[in-house]
Amino acid sequence: MPFIDSDEKIRDILETSKNIAVVGISNNPAKPSYFVAEALKRCGYKLFLVNPKYAGEEILGEKVYKSLLDIPEEIDIVDVFRRPADVKFTAEDAKKKGFKTFWFQPGTYNPEVAEELANEGYNVVADRCLKVECQRLL
Repeated sequence: MPFIDSDEKIRDILETSKNIAVVGISNNPAKPSYFVAEALKRCGYKLFLVNPKYAGEEILGEKVYKSLLDIPEEIDIVDVFRRPADVKFTAEDAKKKGFKTFWFQPGTYNPEVAEELANEGYNVVADRCLKVECQRLL
């Protein structure tokens, strides 16, 4: 498997990361992207929310960006809430932007993209919820 699945490595990623881009954020509190982002903010992470549909608006008190490439700061984790078929485009933007860890939320995993990113030296976490892992490991 090309992705990171040990608690020790995931804990290290969570402890050394500060800025998280949540790609595919929704303004609907019932959607996973919303309540995961809310939990990450409570955990102390700086969030950068990405969704072209809400660009320029605020969700959870944070500005929403059109694209990863519009974020003015460095990104540690790209947290993905997109269909597996669309993740390729997110990964392309992420590589242009620069990041350390690409996090596939449950239901977003794309094996080709994960393998490509892992082979290029990026951390890849798949089919784990970032909110759950923060609460469990930190």
